[in-house]
Amino acid sequence: MFKQNAWNNYSEETKKDVFALAEDYKDFIAEAKIEREFTSNSIPLLEKAGFKLFKTSDKLKAGDKVYSINKNKNVLAFIIGKKPLEEGLRILGAHIDSPRIDIKQNPLYESGEFALFDTHYYGGIKKYQWTTVPLCLMGVVVKKDGTSVKINIGNKKEDPIFGISDLLVHLAADQMTKPAGKVVEGENLDITIGNMPLKGSDKNPVKANILKILKDTYGIDEEDFLSAEIEAVPALEPRDYGLDRSMIAAYGHDDKCCAYTSLRAILDIKGIPEYTSCCILVDKEEIGSVGATGAQSTFFEDTVADVLVSCGNSNINAIRHCLTNSKMLSSDVSAGFDPLYAEVFEEKNSCYLSKGVVFNKYTGARGKSGCNDANPEYLAWLRSILDDANIDYQTSELGKVDVGGGGTIAYILGNKNMNVVDAGIAVLNMHSPMEIISKADLYETYRCYVAFLEAK
Repeated sequence: MFKQNAWNNYSEETKKDVFALAEDYKDFIAEAKIEREFTSNSIPLLEKAGFKLFKTSDKLKAGDKVYSINKNKNVLAFIIGKKPLEEGLRILGAHIDSPRIDIKQNPLYESGEFALFDTHYYGGIKKYQWTTVPLCLMGVVVKKDGTSVKINIGNKKEDPIFGISDLLVHLAADQMTKPAGKVVEGENLDITIGNMPLKGSDKNPVKANILKILKDTYGIDEEDFLSAEIEAVPALEPRDYGLDRSMIAAYGHDDKCCAYTSLRAILDIKGIPEYTSCCILVDKEEIGSVGATGAQSTFFEDTVADVLVSCGNSNINAIRHCLTNSKMLSSDVSAGFDPLYAEVFEEKNSCYLSKGVVFNKYTGARGKSGCNDANPEYLAWLRSILDDANIDYQTSELGKVDVGGGGTIAYILGNKNMNVVDAGIAVLNMHSPMEIISKADLYETYRCYVAFLEAK
């Protein structure tokens, strides 16, 4: 039952492959920090690999590669397999949203001769971790005439950055007595935007200057924030972590490390798979997978139904049979064992960095509440595939039974009567501005996803 450190199994040639994949991943997520950017940056990769934008008028056959985009926040890619779709898909599903700070709809104000953006945090965060961190602003502003203005400020070295201030320690005696959840209140996570007044402006001159810059540079008026979607994310470049460069430090590993390896796996499939391969990248997992771009949306099911018709099957029950016969890996991260906080982990049922792809048979919280609990027959099938391919893997639970818990999109697809299990990468510092993963785990997870898609 002991799982060896994967680095012990690598030849020098394999290590080169491990580090090469890590560099590709770092380059990708440096630009794809939010779900819209992940989606738009996925399209060139898909098209370079021969995927074409799916149209319902298409007539598809084995070997055809198609993709679909939903509201600029979902990616769905297929390689049509040799077997009929109603015999099931091989699905890799990951989410591309991450915890962050969102800008409110009426955000800009002036206080103490600073211009600030009012915010609302997104997903589960420790609020104090987001103060004094360099931030960039990414997203889109849509004007009344339908014009879309892309916002990407702070991600390049020549850009200005932004941040949330914190109280200096010299004046923080009372603050330091508060519980961690109250040290910084949600309404105090406001972002400093500027300090220079506009000459000749008597009322809120710093705010007036920011509005002038926005108008001159982007053509944006204050009321355009009403139809904007701007996210504040860490302005941190993905970097090698550790003197041995064995790990990667970056924002958004949860769940972009699994989303990227899922995408790469379907891009790199050789030949025509036995079963139709599918990769779906979704939004809104961090807030319950709700809404039109979350995993609970009908986008996935509707598109599969359209693909079935394009493959010549218009039977009303075909979509039901297809989903029931499908197998899925819910490509999501797990909580890596941290020796500094060993008290919250049950060591023999925890995952460890550099021991390979992690399988969580179930997640949920206290008593498995809200989880997908994978069938043992499915797990046995997966074990056989991984062992045959000499892929390093491990199993895990999300901490001790009564300590906490969490969830993924697994249960949502499980509700469609398909076999699903969570399979992903161990992460340290999860949901913080700087998360840590192992390059070995990234590589083994990619290998796992490829083997899964190619399995008969």
